[in-house]
Amino acid sequence: MNKPHFALPTHQNNPNRKVAYINARLFDAESGLDQKGALLTIGESIADFGPTLFKDGVPDGIEVVDCKGHILSPGLLDIQVHFREPGQEHKETIATGSKSAAVGGVTTVACMPNTKPVIDDISVVAFIYRRARETSYVNVRPYAAISKGMKGQEITEMGLLMEAGAVGFTDDGLPVMNAGVMRKALAYTRDFGVPIAQHAEDLNLSNGSCMNEGKISAHLGLPGYPNAAEAVMVERDIILTELTGGRYHVLHISTAEAIDAVRRAKKKGLRVTCEAAPHHFTLTEEAVQEYRTFSKMNPPLRAEKDRLAVIEGLRDGTIDAIATDHAPHDQESKRVPMASAANGIVGLETMLPLSLSLYHNGIMPLRDVMAAMTYKPADVINVPAGRMNKGARADLTVIDLDTAWLIDPKQFASMSLNSPFDDWPVKGRAIRTIVGGDTVYSLE
Repeated sequence: MNKPHFALPTHQNNPNRKVAYINARLFDAESGLDQKGALLTIGESIADFGPTLFKDGVPDGIEVVDCKGHILSPGLLDIQVHFREPGQEHKETIATGSKSAAVGGVTTVACMPNTKPVIDDISVVAFIYRRARETSYVNVRPYAAISKGMKGQEITEMGLLMEAGAVGFTDDGLPVMNAGVMRKALAYTRDFGVPIAQHAEDLNLSNGSCMNEGKISAHLGLPGYPNAAEAVMVERDIILTELTGGRYHVLHISTAEAIDAVRRAKKKGLRVTCEAAPHHFTLTEEAVQEYRTFSKMNPPLRAEKDRLAVIEGLRDGTIDAIATDHAPHDQESKRVPMASAANGIVGLETMLPLSLSLYHNGIMPLRDVMAAMTYKPADVINVPAGRMNKGARADLTVIDLDTAWLIDPKQFASMSLNSPFDDWPVKGRAIRTIVGGDTVYSLE
């Protein structure tokens, strides 16, 4: 078995360092670039790339990385992760979560604000950035909370939080039930280029449920979460988006009805985006019977028609991004009865191979799959990433597209192992992750 190697980024300790990536399949989803060639980084930036670069050999004084014909792409983004720090470091830390991201080829993450304390104050945003600089293998960009304490009653000091570095606002798994608060948040941030991201769930309809409402929930005797709980909230928020002119983003969309609502909003020209998680286009509610609590998540795994609707949403561009909702939990939080188990699975190390199944199975072109993990999520949170341009930050991923392997959670870099994909056969993986010109992960 190949051995992984890790190294924290140097943060410009050597701004003149030059690295040549040769024998690469240069692949940039945004521009459509897909050709053999080479790429040069100097310090933290991409200096040059193309099919003729180093055609006469690499000059002395330049480090050489042989990509051996594999894809060299802009680094992946995952714009919904939970790193649990501060407050729940027994489940994950910025250090371990970012290491997990590096294994998955992810160079930038957007972390959720449901920490302890909540990211609702500039001091907590500053803490996240400081800890990331000290301990993170990848770029960490925090969301801040929409409401103080994520209680849904009073909006946070959004202007100050944006100045401190928040890339958007969300109350994460606690939907903003008060339409007046949601309207105020959308209106306040309208001109700032950041999204208001909603976990779309009408709590009066989901009402403490622990899985999708349907035949499986009835068979298991578990309370069901109807599709309407998601769709009603998405429809309400789209109306508020049209009213305010704000930017609205649906986290982990999972139902055919909600996807149709977003599709209609996009056709009207509204500033509405959404993301989907790999488990929602890979698994259905049937998995709950076999994997039980390791398949419990919110929103829950849905029916086959919803799984297909997620795929169609990715195919036609209604769904902008693939994001994992990486949610690490300790075993004590999962190995309990279904109604008591925590929601969520870890996903950073499985996002790329599970998403590549859409390409390998002939469902989507490789360019479209990679777009949903590079420049499109970068555009959602408005960060300069996910594109291969001269002068751009050298956040890159080398991908072995065709290697077949079995997912083994026991080998995860994450502190947590809660994945329903144990022994799942996949094809393709990241074999090198570069952040700011530094290799932070390689598989040799």
